[in-house]
Amino acid sequence: MEKLLYYLWEHRLWSHVPSETTDGRKIEVLDAGRRNEDAGPDFFNAKVRIGDRIWAGNVEMHLRASDWHTHHHDGDAAYDSVILHVVTEADTQICRKSGEPIPQWVVTIPERLKADYEYLTSRQESLPCGGRLAELPPLFLTDWLTALALERLQQKSLRILDRLDERQGDWEEVCYITLSRSMGLGVNNDAFERLARSLPLLFLQKHADSLFQIEAFLFGQAGLLAAGEYPDDAYYQRMVREYDFLRNKFSLTPIDGSCWKFFRLRPANFPHQRIALLAQLIHRGFNVFSRILECADEKAVQELFDIRLEGYWETHYSFGATSPAQNKTLGRGAVRILIINCVAPLLYSYAARTGKEALVERAMQMLEKLPPEDNRLVRYVVQGGITVQNALDSQAAIQLYTAYCEPHKCLYCRIGHRLFSRDVKEKE
Repeated sequence: MEKLLYYLWEHRLWSHVPSETTDGRKIEVLDAGRRNEDAGPDFFNAKVRIGDRIWAGNVEMHLRASDWHTHHHDGDAAYDSVILHVVTEADTQICRKSGEPIPQWVVTIPERLKADYEYLTSRQESLPCGGRLAELPPLFLTDWLTALALERLQQKSLRILDRLDERQGDWEEVCYITLSRSMGLGVNNDAFERLARSLPLLFLQKHADSLFQIEAFLFGQAGLLAAGEYPDDAYYQRMVREYDFLRNKFSLTPIDGSCWKFFRLRPANFPHQRIALLAQLIHRGFNVFSRILECADEKAVQELFDIRLEGYWETHYSFGATSPAQNKTLGRGAVRILIINCVAPLLYSYAARTGKEALVERAMQMLEKLPPEDNRLVRYVVQGGITVQNALDSQAAIQLYTAYCEPHKCLYCRIGHRLFSRDVKEKE
């Protein structure tokens, strides 16, 4: 329940309690300070008027004042800077190491707030607050979904910018890693990223004129080539020999081939198909990032990724067994996934690094014009009562569920805050 005490303090929801300390002095909070998530007092740099004096320092919170001793703060010099002890029950006096008493203020937690918090955080439903969404204005939910979508884009952007710093500002290399990860379509994202990180784009570009060498590079580095396997597959055997040459030339170590997942995947989504499509992109000249910056809409992105498999892969989904010849491309649905997980985040990241804010608007508009994703997490949120109309909304739904609903962070969600703060005000 200390979380609720932090919540009341952060949002200044204390008008329902007497504004005086336990020793009868009038108290006024001028600045609630900043929440400390690490060791030490709970809030830093607060400013409080107690009686006729203004105190600046830190604030500590407990359910019972005696918890100060239980947690051994009385022997810790880090807590000598505490100017106020906020508690729900003042069952003892507390002091600094010098013996000087520390002012205490009793802030009670409304029973309705406790009940609602326990109710929401203990429910097994995917969206615990679903039954109360009708109490909120539609515009409020729309604004929160927009903020959640931006929050998700920002998270993806931070990972991209970290890669950019790792790769000394090479946007094409970062695009290559980000695109490779997105080619995993969820189940093989991590494996694709490990592959791209283990095989620099520069090595591939040195051999871009030979599709066969690029495929040998990628399949060998993916751990999908092994001497002795598929002895009757001449293409496979040539590729094994070629990769052996390239590995020695560039001192490469392949990733573990067992990391690739095939369970419940349709043949068209096998890693082999995605790797072969990636090889095609590199073979025709990998300037994907510069072309992404020129893409104004989904149509332009579809044209950018208009690639098809030829030769061996027209009649194979993986090595060994043949299949009827088919026209194999990145379908429209797959390209839309690339827009969501690669194109829009790259545009947002470039805007964040260069200040070109128009790219943020373009990324948002691309997502708004795409149909919503249909996956387990989105369905959870929709079943809870939130309307999802496009890919921007579905990204917001995923962020809502993974960042707030699943970890029960209702206190940090705008929906939860709106409901909880109203509960406190109604108590008043």
